[in-house]
Amino acid sequence: MATCMRAAAARQFYHACDQPGEAVLCILSYDTLQYCDFLGSGVSIWATILCMARLKAALKYVLLLLGTLVLAMTLQLDRRGAWNTMGPCLFAFVVMVTVWVYRCGHRRRCYPPSWQRWAFYLLPGISMAAVAIAIYASMMTSDNYYYTHSIWHMLLAGSAAFLLPPRDKHAEPWACSQGLACRYQICKNHREELYTVT
Repeated sequence: MATCMRAAAARQFYHACDQPGEAVLCILSYDTLQYCDFLGSGVSIWATILCMARLKAALKYVLLLLGTLVLAMTLQLDRRGAWNTMGPCLFAFVVMVTVWVYRCGHRRRCYPPSWQRWAFYLLPGISMAAVAIAIYASMMTSDNYYYTHSIWHMLLAGSAAFLLPPRDKHAEPWACSQGLACRYQICKNHREELYTVT
């Protein structure tokens, strides 16, 4: 989710610089902001699909880093190529489906476990993502860019909200265990091995 928030911030700065007319705000060069916008969008899609796959933590982090590096390299070579984002995201989709099929066939622990998850979350999310891909790949022109690009961003954000897996109900997400002298606490998520200070 943090990746999506950073990507959204980069997009806002890019679109403030991308507007026609006199009210333009560019905090960096247009090229840099455009690169950050495209990279943030691609990494958000990549991270969402990998989170849906429910991989082991070490493998998930390795794939997140490798995918981000591949996306950064391909976007530097050709920013507007449709396969620059689609290729890594299709690879992540294949990883996700493979993990789901493996778990269902070998471990008998299928995910998603219920038809409600499919009907109310996955199918609407997949539909929104498919429409967003169709708009990005075939409908975006220089004349309708401002409308189609805005619709594309809204559909991607909506699909991520539907597609991200739910929190594990049986585990507390943040267990605060160690108090500090300055009245802060170090909290560790044992499942993800992340730390925060509260």
